[in-house]
Amino acid sequence: MTSPKKGRVFSGARPTGRQHLGNYLGAIKNYVALQDEYDCVYCVVDIHALTTVETTAYLRLNTHEMVLDFLAAGIRPDETIVFVQSQVPEVTELHTFFSMVTSLGKLTDLPTFKDKVRQQPHNINYGLVGYPVLMAADIALYKADAVPVGIDQAPHIEFTREIVRSFNHRYKTDVLVEPQMKATEIPKVLGIDGQNKMSKSLNNHIELAATPEETEARVMQMVTDPQRKRRSDPGNPDVCNVFTMHKIFSSPEEVDRINIECRTAEIGCVECKRLFARNLNKHLEPFRAKRAEFEKEPNYIADVLNDGQKRASVIAKQTIREVKEAIGLPLKNKV
Repeated sequence: MTSPKKGRVFSGARPTGRQHLGNYLGAIKNYVALQDEYDCVYCVVDIHALTTVETTAYLRLNTHEMVLDFLAAGIRPDETIVFVQSQVPEVTELHTFFSMVTSLGKLTDLPTFKDKVRQQPHNINYGLVGYPVLMAADIALYKADAVPVGIDQAPHIEFTREIVRSFNHRYKTDVLVEPQMKATEIPKVLGIDGQNKMSKSLNNHIELAATPEETEARVMQMVTDPQRKRRSDPGNPDVCNVFTMHKIFSSPEEVDRINIECRTAEIGCVECKRLFARNLNKHLEPFRAKRAEFEKEPNYIADVLNDGQKRASVIAKQTIREVKEAIGLPLKNKV
């Protein structure tokens, strides 16, 4: 007999196309695990993406590819709601209602807004300022009990809680749920340059859906111990990004052996990287097999998203009805 679920989890991800190792270790792996304990709602936040993208030419393709990776990694659409944000318009309605109880000063003080201003000083659009309000609407619309985030996102979850409290207080209701932050240990996955966070924009990433040959080629480009100049030099695994990955994807016995042999120059960086590439490819075999299977059904992703939209809409429409009733706005007559 299965244990009852602890509540509902919501998380949203911008449509970035094919996912890489950093996405997997930082988010997707956790998304999959949460399904065993929670009713999960996972959303492709394409409206959020509009605040920063320069072109929407690849928006649909990126959504398709990202969802394909999510499902291949183990997201189970028969029990988990997977949908696209813009397909459930009630979120923008709740966003509007939330904007009436939100201080502009609070929005411009958020660290993430200040970061975006530095990154795109010539595109400070209204949507960018209101990004956290829309995020709060995403969470509150589905009455999520918990939101899995890294500690750096704590201000946004507390901000969502403040908006929910403000709304409930102003309209003397308890219709909306204050979500709890479910802190997750999101590792900073360095890219193949060994310095920066793995990122497509920096082209230092390893795609999950790459072929074994492509994966090995990328791994062989990885920077190891920067102080080790020759094969005969002893290495320092403590500062080697490849060794960090070994600790995730290689057996404990191999990790122990590499840790010793690297320090005594019994193993070189090339051999160390080839071993990691082999183990990474072995780990990704089931993922790639599922992905290939899903790709054979051209309408599979669309069907999953359509089903997810229908299920998400049931929750969203009920929440909006309750919100309007609390505010005192007219309700549509039931047909």
